[in-house]
Amino acid sequence: MVEFRARWSTLAAGIDAATPADRDRAVDALRAFAILGVVLGHWLVTALTARDGGLSTTSPLAHMPWLAPVSWVFQTLSVFFLVGGHVAARGYASARERGLSYGAWAGQRLGRLFRPVAAVLVLWTVVAVGMLIGGAEFATVRSLVKLVLSPLWFLLVFAALTAATPLVARLSPLWPLAVVAAVDVWRFGLAGPEWIGWVNVAAGWLVPFTLGSAWSRGAFARRDRALLLLGAGVLATAALILWGGYPASMVGVPGAAVSNLNPPTLAAAAFGLAQCGLALLVRDPLARAMRRPTAWAKVALVNLSAMTVFLWHQTAMMAVTALGLLVSADLPGLHTVPDSVGWIAARLLWLPVFAAALSLCWAAFRIHEQATGRPRPSRTARTAAVPRPRTAPAEEISHV
Repeated sequence: MVEFRARWSTLAAGIDAATPADRDRAVDALRAFAILGVVLGHWLVTALTARDGGLSTTSPLAHMPWLAPVSWVFQTLSVFFLVGGHVAARGYASARERGLSYGAWAGQRLGRLFRPVAAVLVLWTVVAVGMLIGGAEFATVRSLVKLVLSPLWFLLVFAALTAATPLVARLSPLWPLAVVAAVDVWRFGLAGPEWIGWVNVAAGWLVPFTLGSAWSRGAFARRDRALLLLGAGVLATAALILWGGYPASMVGVPGAAVSNLNPPTLAAAAFGLAQCGLALLVRDPLARAMRRPTAWAKVALVNLSAMTVFLWHQTAMMAVTALGLLVSADLPGLHTVPDSVGWIAARLLWLPVFAAALSLCWAAFRIHEQATGRPRPSRTARTAAVPRPRTAPAEEISHV
């Protein structure tokens, strides 16, 4: 153990020393928090129950509605979009200053997002076909594949907003927020068609994305604006839940008439405002915490493999659940119905096992997230460019 700590301290010191002095470590910390929040949230609120030798999907939120506040902690996508908008706006401005074309800049950003996706799709295509040929129930295969593919909608939306950065970077967050409100009024108040709600898939996540862009321009240099954002978001969310008829859970619940997440509702957007306000308020404490080499090294390593962790965390959980079927009895917290406090306690004990399985997936597939090259500057920029030494690994932390 002493030797391990010594090696870890050495590694952390190396990462800390290799990190550029002007890097905003708080931004990376917020991104890591958002990714890990999504992972832990899925592991806690998604359950695969054993039924006639197969698996079906359910959620403890469907059986224990009083657990809804758990979703307030672990539904952290707004923070991810906030950071994404901030980094995209700064990155595009920097690319223009360095003479990079829009295509080169967008190719680098989107390539980092989608390279790891190919590995997931190929593996699960093989697994799904193999299960069906082997006699697995179609409902079981569908449940598993749905869990794997459902998070990919987030990547598609994030990629679209990132690609549209030159168009939306200076858009006021009030405009997409107004669209979300109008869609909800039409959908719920005027009995409009259900499909209109999917407009909010873009508008809803554009709210935190444009907040991030405003952050990059210094809009939240003063803490009072972040406090206003937090307070307004909390009050609006509470009002919409208590008197507006919106569900308390900020994630989808099987069997519920309305989901705040699929597609995003005004309640989800208001909750996102509160989350973003809180994230902006904790920037300074996070920046101080990230001065410690060991704390920064953990955040840096998470960011280096953020997409790998996100894409494979459901596979890790399902692999453990499937292997558990080899045991003759249903394992508590893994195959049993999530309808009691006992299930919660048992589930918490499974989290380290899920994490171990995810670490194996990370070791096998993280190579797909490594950058294969950097965008080439324009001819003019190449002529004026000054050669520079190869950057340290810490500088390659994901900026998607």
